[in-house]
Amino acid sequence: MEVVIRENPRQAADLTARLVARELRSNPHLVLGLATGRTMEAVYSILVRMHQEEGLDFSQATTFNLDEYVGIPPDHPGSYRRYMEEHLFNHVNLEPRRTYLPRGMATDIETECRQYEAMIRNHGGIDLQILGIGRSGHVGFNEPLSAMRSRTREKALTPETIEQNASVFGGKAKVPRWAITMGVGTILDTRECILLATGEEKADIIAKAVEGPITSMISATALQLHPHCIVIVDDAAAARLQHTDYYRWIFENERHWAEFR
Repeated sequence: MEVVIRENPRQAADLTARLVARELRSNPHLVLGLATGRTMEAVYSILVRMHQEEGLDFSQATTFNLDEYVGIPPDHPGSYRRYMEEHLFNHVNLEPRRTYLPRGMATDIETECRQYEAMIRNHGGIDLQILGIGRSGHVGFNEPLSAMRSRTREKALTPETIEQNASVFGGKAKVPRWAITMGVGTILDTRECILLATGEEKADIIAKAVEGPITSMISATALQLHPHCIVIVDDAAAARLQHTDYYRWIFENERHWAEFR
């Protein structure tokens, strides 16, 4: 795991987008794992600008999203399919048939989960996975007690997650109680991953995820086991990390970061 600290949310999002763009340019057939949430909106905005102004080409890429709510249709304002269309898919040249999300309206959720895993395998696995982190430390919807070897499955949402997403649905009572999510094991199988977190409200959980013990109570701690994981945070989200001087020194001195400094 590498930790990169940028001064503010914009710089953190810009670095994340530039890393994605670099991978896409080096491998036009990139299989890209995507996340949703407010933190990701800035990343997608920058990628859209790169497409429009710099010709960043998504035409041969394939995307797999981490998760989707159970029981709401794709055109629902709270669905992640709708989110992705509004923030990325409708603004770049991604082929719609190459954009995959779990189907929350599937009649057989278990079969849907198995088929989603199979689709990822059939595409050769995910090359680069973008991640956010919830206040309880979940990646995807891998809520507390998610097994480290878990695969795509249906997961009950915690009250904290429901409250965090209530504004999108117009109140807690309207938030779905279940979601389909890639498992922790599915995420660990990706070739590379980038976790982006900004703001002081993420400082406690980032400290636990990066420097705390590995535990199924905080699924993001499993990323400590990933061989190629980058955690990008702003100063506020890094506030409770113990080794910030070391992380900053690496970014300023390692050759592989030279083009991003």
